[in-house]
Amino acid sequence: MCTIIAASRNQHKISEIEAITKKFGMKVISRDDAGLDKREIEEDGRTFEENSFKKADAIMKMSGQVTIADDSGLEVEYLGGEPGIFSARYAGENCDDEKNNIKLLTMLEGVPYSDRKARFVSVITMVYPDGETLVARGECSGHIIDFPAGEGGFGYDPLFVPEGYQETFAQMSAEEKNRISHRAKALEKLEKLLEEREKRISEEG
Repeated sequence: MCTIIAASRNQHKISEIEAITKKFGMKVISRDDAGLDKREIEEDGRTFEENSFKKADAIMKMSGQVTIADDSGLEVEYLGGEPGIFSARYAGENCDDEKNNIKLLTMLEGVPYSDRKARFVSVITMVYPDGETLVARGECSGHIIDFPAGEGGFGYDPLFVPEGYQETFAQMSAEEKNRISHRAKALEKLEKLLEEREKRISEEG
């Protein structure tokens, strides 16, 4: 079992990553459990990719170990891609999930369901001490409903119905969500990148 340090402090996010990475032989521990510096890493990138790399690279330099970071968010087509990279702080710096959801619903008030197309995006970056970087992006398309539904998940999960389903992410079991989510798709791509890396190392050796 390989231990990887997660740059995130979001226990929901770490749990989702761990639920999927276990089958890949990867044990994920938080930066706090690793005893690292508790100062926040400024997410001032313009894309999910930039923010994901910045977090992973910073934690890798602190720890000297392989690090994984996820930057994710919700993009709503009608709102020009908002909240995007600002998903976690859409309603302000000290907001919570409920306030973010209320703002999103307010922004979409009166907009018909057909125009509420959205997608969750996850970019996972794994950084090695030797500087090698693996980047995997996953997306899950769907629609935003006009009221919260479900008690599970976190963030915008109670408002997001994935394409081809009738339930929100928050109404689904963790197993079902982890099978179709943006993060699951990103991790599937990461697995392929890891397999390619192992093959390359084997051939070079």
